[in-house]
Amino acid sequence: MNQIKLDPERTLSTIDRNIFGGFVEHLGRCIYGGLYEPESPLADEAGLRTDVLDALRRLRMPVMRYPGGNFVSGYRWRDGVGPVEERPARHDMAWNSIEPNRFGTNEFIGLCRKLDTEPYFVVNCGDGDMREARDWVEYCNGTQPTHLVRLRHQHGFEQPHRVRYWGIGNEVDGPWQVGMKTPEEYARAYLEFSKVMRWADPSIKLLASVTSAWDATFVERAQLLIEQAAQYVDYVSIHWYVGNQDGDFASYMATSEIIEDRLSSFEGLIRALRFQQQVAHPIALAVDEWNVWYRATPDPASPNFNGLEETYNLEDALVVALQLNAFIRHAASVRMANLAQVVNVIAPIVTRPDGLVLQSIFYPFELYSRTCGDTALDVFWQGETFTPAGHAALRVLDVAATLDAAEKTIALYVVNRSETDAMETTISLQTGAFAGPVQASVVNGPDIRAENTFDQPGRVGVAEASVSADGKTLPYTFEPHSVTALVCRLA
Repeated sequence: MNQIKLDPERTLSTIDRNIFGGFVEHLGRCIYGGLYEPESPLADEAGLRTDVLDALRRLRMPVMRYPGGNFVSGYRWRDGVGPVEERPARHDMAWNSIEPNRFGTNEFIGLCRKLDTEPYFVVNCGDGDMREARDWVEYCNGTQPTHLVRLRHQHGFEQPHRVRYWGIGNEVDGPWQVGMKTPEEYARAYLEFSKVMRWADPSIKLLASVTSAWDATFVERAQLLIEQAAQYVDYVSIHWYVGNQDGDFASYMATSEIIEDRLSSFEGLIRALRFQQQVAHPIALAVDEWNVWYRATPDPASPNFNGLEETYNLEDALVVALQLNAFIRHAASVRMANLAQVVNVIAPIVTRPDGLVLQSIFYPFELYSRTCGDTALDVFWQGETFTPAGHAALRVLDVAATLDAAEKTIALYVVNRSETDAMETTISLQTGAFAGPVQASVVNGPDIRAENTFDQPGRVGVAEASVSADGKTLPYTFEPHSVTALVCRLA
């Protein structure tokens, strides 16, 4: 028998809702033919697809990263402002495509305003320079009567955009990146970029790119960065993508372990460096690119390149939920996370000219974002185990929980990693009692390979039910290969 013990007085940390962020890059059909399609009958007055906007509103993303991604390491922000007909088309070295620059800074700000989300810009630290980065901050946020502020006014925006979050470079540790930098080169560049960007607007929050390759340099990268520029580092950015390359379901369900290792390692690393350097302000983790991605080739020269349009199934949805559970359990350090990406490109939403389909991974993200409380709980759970290759006795259930003190509710999130077995579980409250029925929301489908397509859009979805709780105890059976959220009101 599985046991889960909840105590609203055993808290881990507040939760920053920025863990439910998104990411938009000039890549494939993410923007053109996805978010932005002025010729479409589904487009609004700004050229944005209204069906896509409606779907994204369901995800309640509080922050959106832009414009890349690999793309940003060769991007000139000035190409994407001003009259559209005067904007230059450029060759994009990252994805070997032509970028028309019809969508740029102000169009993205307009998208964010319609979604009630905060923009997060990444500056070009590849083949770009610090003056270009600093000028972008002034163009967006400046209030003095300078040339750049007047230019923003000429483009139709009297009020500053107040862009709060700014990343300096993307995946600078990757040899695939335009302008890849050694640990020494990036620490030095970051210091100088961040200095002048803060001079343009002292209120901005800055994110430093630390690792995406997860090679032997990531400790050195973090160390040099904190030693040289700690006063300008608000977040360190880490990226990962996971997948089931071997077709081994049990090993895929053990993805939780590498995620735990990475987050725990960085928590200890940053804590040690802050102690060593006597850094008083917190330095948070931003997992500002994460998702399942392994089927679609990243090589634009390959004949199989499809713009990174990944088709997701139910097992992928389970792994997305495993990652969200980890962000909740590590809420004290993970203060931002950005699902990559939002439309068409390794995305929960796929479009065609006449409509869209919600992929399997849409549903756990929506469920967590909709029900997550403001405080992470320290959950105890034990029970049945499984033993995938390379691991011993992992718990079949993967669990996280949150508290909303104002609403007096606990949201319990459980991934049942068994392909075949339902998991009978006793859920108990250590303090207080349940008050009334519990709302159960279950993401599932007929089998782990089930996909949502335009022909069969509902094979994976969410089923809602109300279940009874008795005082301090809630017996519940978790369906095989499922993601479940139990929202429990407290007496």
